[in-house]
Amino acid sequence: MTVTINTIAFLGFGEAAQAFVKGWGHDIVPVTRAFDIKTTSADTAIREAKNADYVAVGVTGAVSGQVALSGAELVFSLVTADQAATVARDAAASIEPGAFFFDCNSCAPGTKRRNAELIEAAGAKYVDMAVMAPVYPKLHKTPILLSGPHAEAAKPVLESLGMEPGIAGDTVGAGSAIKMVRSVMMKGLEALFAECVLAGRRAGVDETVLASLDKTYPGFDFMEKAAYMLERSMTHGIRRAAEMEEVALTVEELGLNNGMAKATVDWQRTIGELKLDAGDLGYRERADMILEAMAKK
Repeated sequence: MTVTINTIAFLGFGEAAQAFVKGWGHDIVPVTRAFDIKTTSADTAIREAKNADYVAVGVTGAVSGQVALSGAELVFSLVTADQAATVARDAAASIEPGAFFFDCNSCAPGTKRRNAELIEAAGAKYVDMAVMAPVYPKLHKTPILLSGPHAEAAKPVLESLGMEPGIAGDTVGAGSAIKMVRSVMMKGLEALFAECVLAGRRAGVDETVLASLDKTYPGFDFMEKAAYMLERSMTHGIRRAAEMEEVALTVEELGLNNGMAKATVDWQRTIGELKLDAGDLGYRERADMILEAMAKK
C-alpha cells in the first residue's frame, strides 16, 4: 500500500519525538513541524535548548500548537502524562479534519477515552498509541501498540514511515491498559531499587544485600541493574511520576488497591526533583549523590 504524507506535526518534542525523527531521516516527509511548551519558557536557556533540539534533527519549530497543526495529516502528541488532556483539548480546536491524532502519552485508558472524544468531535481520527519500550536504541522501530477504531487504518501509515506498529484492539484504551499495567512492574522496579539501594548505602550493607540477591536470582546482576534503575529515575523521575499518577488511576479504575503505584509516584518524584546528572557512574556514586542531595533539602 502506497501512502503519501506531506506534513507531520509534533506536540511536545522531547526524547521520544526526537528519536522518531532521527529514525525516519531528514527526507522521509517534506514538512515536519513541532511545538514544545519549553519554547515559551521565561528561562532563556530552556528556550534555546529546545530550539536547538529542533535544529539538530531538522524540524521546523512552530510558535504555537495551532501553527504546528496547520495542514498536518499526522499529529503525534508526546508530552508528559499530566499535560496530555490539555494538549488534546487545545489540538481539537485547530486540527485538520481527517488527520490522524496519535496520542502517544502514558495515560490511563479513561484519560485516553476522554481525549478521543475531543479529537473525534473535531473531525479527526484519534489513535491510542502506546510506546512499549525506551526509544533508544531502536528509535522509530521501538515497539508500539495501536488501539481504537482507526488503529487498522493507521497501521500502514506508520509502516510507510518505517515504524513497526502492532494492534492491541479496536477499543481506545486497549493499548494504554497494557502500557499502564506493565508500568506497575517496570517503574515500580525502579522505585524498589531506589529504596533498597539507598537504605543499603546508608546502613553500609548495600554490597552484601545485592550480592545476596544475585545468589537468589542468578544472572540478574543486581549491581548493574541498580546503576541503570537509579539513572532512569534521576534522568526521567519527574516524567515517570506523572505517568505513575495515571497508572495509579488505571488500577483504581479497575477496582484494585493502587498503593504500589502511589508509592512509586513518591520515589520517582523525590529523585527526579533533585535534578541530578547521573553521569557515567556506578550505583554507589549515584546513590551517594541522591543521599547527599536529599540531606540538603
